[in-house]
Amino acid sequence: MITNVGTFDRIARVVLGIALIAFALGFIAPGTSWAWVGWIGVVPILTAIFATCPAYSMLGCSTR
Repeated sequence: MITNVGTFDRIARVVLGIALIAFALGFIAPGTSWAWVGWIGVVPILTAIFATCPAYSMLGCSTR
């Protein structure tokens, strides 16, 4: 895999992913029926860990 995610982008993805998962677990806005949407936070965390983003690859861009 070609790395196409830079350092600042990786940090932002981890922060966003943690916030979304915290929302899913009820730490942010507990009791909402939209908590399942927070599990989408796994995707930015995985793209930050592997430093590659499939959407960036399809669009031909990179932040590295």
